[in-house]
Amino acid sequence: MERLNLRKLIITVALLLVFSFLVYSSQIFEILFYPGDLNIIKGENRDLNISFPFYVEFKDDSIVQTIYKEGTKSYKINGVEIGESQLQLNLLGVIPLKNIDLNVVERPKLIAGGNAIGVRLNTKGVLVVAVTDVIDINGERKSPAKEAGLKVGDSIIAINGEKIVKAEQVVEILNNLGDEEVKITILRNNKEFETKATPVKCLQDNTYRLGIWVRDKTSGIGTLTYINPENKSFGALGHGIADMDTGKLLSVEDGVVMNAKVSEITQGKKGIPGEIRGVFYKSDEIIGDIKINDEFGIYGRINEDYLQSRLDEAIPIGFKEEVKEGKAHILTTVEDKKIEKFEIEIEKVENQHRPNPKSMVIRITDPKLLEKTGGIVQGMSGSPIIQNGKLIGAVTHVFINDPTKGYGLFIEWMLEEDNKI
Repeated sequence: MERLNLRKLIITVALLLVFSFLVYSSQIFEILFYPGDLNIIKGENRDLNISFPFYVEFKDDSIVQTIYKEGTKSYKINGVEIGESQLQLNLLGVIPLKNIDLNVVERPKLIAGGNAIGVRLNTKGVLVVAVTDVIDINGERKSPAKEAGLKVGDSIIAINGEKIVKAEQVVEILNNLGDEEVKITILRNNKEFETKATPVKCLQDNTYRLGIWVRDKTSGIGTLTYINPENKSFGALGHGIADMDTGKLLSVEDGVVMNAKVSEITQGKKGIPGEIRGVFYKSDEIIGDIKINDEFGIYGRINEDYLQSRLDEAIPIGFKEEVKEGKAHILTTVEDKKIEKFEIEIEKVENQHRPNPKSMVIRITDPKLLEKTGGIVQGMSGSPIIQNGKLIGAVTHVFINDPTKGYGLFIEWMLEEDNKI
């Protein structure tokens, strides 16, 4: 009888656990995708949207304190002292789901940008923007590049062991070697591999070719988002620089950002994106070096002189859970070199636990900016978004069918990349 009762108890518990998993599966998966660490500001509270049947257990209550909010049945974490702690999220107080490291820190401060910048980027190697056929001196159609497995979007970083830094190099090497087989080092999806190809003598001009078009640099206008005075870094654009032909992010060898002057604006209209055009100043007005180009922007080191000229402008950042629907403003440049403040409305805030460029939907409401640009235009990407005196994000993309609206990116996601510099 006791064995029977024990068996029934085990089955009952198992069924309850299965039932709980099915009922709360969406919340469980959301918890599993929580970041592995959270920053808590000393002396401030941070909400943790965890409710029954999930429980929170802390490792060190001297660093953080938890407050269970009865009305919402969720938790609020208070940063008590600078330091590190850990919390464990449990299902029904029994089944551990995830450990999260807690870092109690002072609230970071950044210098909000808003100024127009010229960007000059040199790729790592040369980017393959097209793979074509070559008509050889016998009139036959050949494609050494295709046979070697080269694809649009690949970067050629070496030929026969010689580092490639510019497009002209490829032409020189191939014509010096003639019809000799060459070893080509390729970078694809951040992985290197080698292939071999034999150049073909072209009927058109008697030069040796592989059947590829390549590009080694790009330039354009954007907006500086922030300067981090702590580590002398900067972030800009709010999205990565992609090649115009391949659509793929460019791998960075080196690059610079410079002061720029807005010279002309094409207004954005439904179905037609607008554009800010500008001119770069002379090379002695370089304000920083580019180190990283990724999905959320470009990042690098700011020059000391430029940093010192703006140190008194630092403001606190706002974390993603502090961003609210409602009024805010952006800083951007639409005339000469003048940074101006323009009113916007945050219409939607996404509940994101992982980096994503579409963190919020914003709408331009400022009459002056609407008259000048029609809304968000190319070149405004990276304009800092400020709400309640805190830097909360950056403008990223415009809605093609409604240029008054676009997406904003949480500043936290940009700072995650900043830490990699």
